[in-house]
Amino acid sequence: MVNSQSVIAAEIERVTTKVPVLYDFDNLFYTSIEKRPVEVISERDMRIPMNLRPGGYFGYYDPDGGDLGVGDGPTWDKAVINTVHFKLGVQWTKKSEWGTNDSRKAVINAFRELMAKAMPEFRRQSDNQCHTAGDGVLAIATTVTPSGGFDTVVCTTDGYGVRLLRYGQRVNIYNAALTVQRTPNPVKISYYDIATNTFKIPSVAGFIPGDKILPEGLMGATPTGLLGIPYHVSSSSTGLWLGYDRANTPEIRANSVDAGGLALALPHPRLAINKIGDRVGINERTRLVANMHPAQVQSYESLGQLVSIIQKTAQDESLNMYFSENMRMAGASIKADYSWDKKRIDFLKLDTWGRAELKAPGFYDVDGRRIFEMRGPSGGVATSQIFYLVASWNLYTDNPAAQSYIYNLAVPAGYIT
Repeated sequence: MVNSQSVIAAEIERVTTKVPVLYDFDNLFYTSIEKRPVEVISERDMRIPMNLRPGGYFGYYDPDGGDLGVGDGPTWDKAVINTVHFKLGVQWTKKSEWGTNDSRKAVINAFRELMAKAMPEFRRQSDNQCHTAGDGVLAIATTVTPSGGFDTVVCTTDGYGVRLLRYGQRVNIYNAALTVQRTPNPVKISYYDIATNTFKIPSVAGFIPGDKILPEGLMGATPTGLLGIPYHVSSSSTGLWLGYDRANTPEIRANSVDAGGLALALPHPRLAINKIGDRVGINERTRLVANMHPAQVQSYESLGQLVSIIQKTAQDESLNMYFSENMRMAGASIKADYSWDKKRIDFLKLDTWGRAELKAPGFYDVDGRRIFEMRGPSGGVATSQIFYLVASWNLYTDNPAAQSYIYNLAVPAGYIT
């Protein structure tokens, strides 16, 4: 009797030509900053002139022969910034290229797919760095469970979870103070579940809760990465900002409102924006963008739903209990971003932001060559090739006082933190 096993070798295999992408390439903040004017710089620090303080001696005087006294003037100073350097290496074998270089062989062309997906991935990774505080920290371990040579790590300490990490990324593990690097060499993420804020890496000696996860390339004690949003938009009175001592220069601190772990309330945004006006005047309160995770958009929407009234007419009508995407918060336009801290809302004045750029994003090339062969153990050519996307730049704002943020917000039920 002929059964299915005896004829399976002769059966024609059908492969769907649709190949869905099961991960995201979101890079909303990076895209908005990319559109801002860029300052092309050399290897030397770029100076950002700032009118830091007002000047002049104001007072009363006696016009009947009185002494007018002496005068003074405003204080100008400078912030300084340099660039950091990013790379994305993409490697493939000749066999994978040959096996997919014709539509009769495969439903995708591996080489073309690598080329097409490389820049979106580079932009996504660059956007991740925009959400770091100048130290490169992408996640904070809440629990670490070693088993079978791997560490299962859950990150629910902050509002990012594992959002800033990527499957297959190589990372370094640091202690909480960023003074001890626990990984002699980077380790690769082999499991990544954003729904549970979990990832796995080969076991790292001494890895404990509270340790921090950084991208490869940042090494040694107190590493320095891209100066991202939490670095510039901070009301902290400790540390440095572009060469300024935060303790002695309150003018360069951003404004903040502590929600105290409670849900978003209507006074929070108004207070955050009014703090900008208190610092730099009413004109600087305009053209603000309220950046937040959709979790906080839901919190705001819930406040609106509580006071909404539906007027039902006799005719058939569709029902939509939600607001449109065109929402505003205390006058600021709302921009939802899944890569934002779920516990924070940032009111940013984007025309005060810019990029200092040494090398625009693009291919790394040597004498026009963009694709390089790998080398085998013998020193000869390996049947594998690689190309790199590179960029050298940094992020800055020339007016931190025109920015404000709400932090320590409660996250609505159902959103993993």
